[in-house]
Amino acid sequence: MHTVVVGTSGTTAEDVIAVARGNARVELSGEALDALARAREIVDALAAKPEPVYGVSTGFGALASRHISPELRAQLQRNIVRSHAAGMGPRVEREVVRALMFLRLKTVASGHTGVRPSVAQTMADVLNAGITPVVHEYGSLGCSGDLAPLSHCALALMGEGDAEGPDGTVRPAGELLAEAGITPVELREKEGLALLNGTDGMLGMLVMALADLGKLYTCADITAALTLEALLGTEKVLQPELHAIRPHPGQSASAANMAAVLKGSGLVRHYQEETAPRVQDAYSVRCAPQVAGAGRDTMAHAALVASRELAAAVDNPVVLPDGRVESNGNFHGAPVAYVLDFLAIAAADLGSIAERRTDRLLDKNRSHGLPPFLADDAGVDSGLMIAQYTQAALVSEMKRLAVPASADSIPSSAMQEDHVSMGWSAARKLRTAVDNLTRIIAIELYAATRAIELRHGLTAAPASRAAIEAARAAGVQGPGPDRFLAPDLAAADAFVRSGGLVAAVEPVTGPLA
Repeated sequence: MHTVVVGTSGTTAEDVIAVARGNARVELSGEALDALARAREIVDALAAKPEPVYGVSTGFGALASRHISPELRAQLQRNIVRSHAAGMGPRVEREVVRALMFLRLKTVASGHTGVRPSVAQTMADVLNAGITPVVHEYGSLGCSGDLAPLSHCALALMGEGDAEGPDGTVRPAGELLAEAGITPVELREKEGLALLNGTDGMLGMLVMALADLGKLYTCADITAALTLEALLGTEKVLQPELHAIRPHPGQSASAANMAAVLKGSGLVRHYQEETAPRVQDAYSVRCAPQVAGAGRDTMAHAALVASRELAAAVDNPVVLPDGRVESNGNFHGAPVAYVLDFLAIAAADLGSIAERRTDRLLDKNRSHGLPPFLADDAGVDSGLMIAQYTQAALVSEMKRLAVPASADSIPSSAMQEDHVSMGWSAARKLRTAVDNLTRIIAIELYAATRAIELRHGLTAAPASRAAIEAARAAGVQGPGPDRFLAPDLAAADAFVRSGGLVAAVEPVTGPLA
């Protein structure tokens, strides 16, 4: 099994995905254990002093003015976890919780939190045992960290609350820890607060969304090329010199992908032989690289933000190298929230343009000779009419999901926390948007492959033929009389989601961006 070693200098997106989705084993480096021990010595020294220090010997948030006596401090740390574990709603996905836990461990291992090495080791042990705390959908405002989600994870470290075991069964966390031979943690000064105060949930979801969107944008370039081919469009708009004079890197990458798929097509030149040849294709076809490319560039910016956050130690207060323990506002989720919302906007636009191309394939007045709705016997058969309805419904929801969560703020904690990021909410809706985008691209694939096969007597590009052959082998059926359509669409969705589309095309085109 792959092992991820956590040091003091952050982590990578690849490691997050390996732990969250691949169940990679987690180990703490010797450097991290040393840093943890040094920082803990500083916290212990401060705890012994009579002067109050936030998070060490005081209450929290609006209650920070109360100095807590030594005999109550362990109770204080337990209480903050128990009271903050106040989530509600459906359970959050296992991969999200694992990313959340791993990223909190990443910050703890930095040596800036003052948590004891034994607590960090327990966090790693819980991940390695496949124990996943039950975390709920609602409870984070994206400021002072993803408080409720992280609290549910900390509660499990204490042996309280519920968790999912490695067999997928939800049981009391204490039972699962005992079976794995893990001793529940007894929290000391600052440790409860340090386990809760991070942007780890929204960051984990950002990292996974970027991985998924990277694949989907390649799929969208392929389906756009297939649609261009099925509509007998012109590939001249994909020439590199046209994109070089508007030097957005994402645009050039998308155009190059489409051109690679269309190489050798006998359909794209057919427009020149028509009685009334077209001078230009519709925007949804001609501007595909510009729209998908802008989304690619948005992803590049979001990845830069994610890389900085992956290198960060987010906590309040933090232990600085010179021994100071300082309050700060680094837990505010604005940097992550903004790009999560930006990605949802870009994804909605990509879904929108894909739906417009699909609609064009189905409209006999704009499809340049294709049968209405790609039906076998139009009138008797409805063809893909309602598949486009489904696609349109998905696009409509994506537009709603593109409304920024980060533009909102609801004050909390008696106005102490009077401006929040709503980054967790931005991340949750982006996950839904990514899921919907996969289905939208699958429907365009389904329509475009059928349309190409209906161009009798014309030869599709080798890459297109490879995509069609692989799709058919995966259960995505071709033209014919009306049939129960939902299984076909589900097969197309699985084909795109699994990476099958890109895997079918790249042996012909070479690696796509």
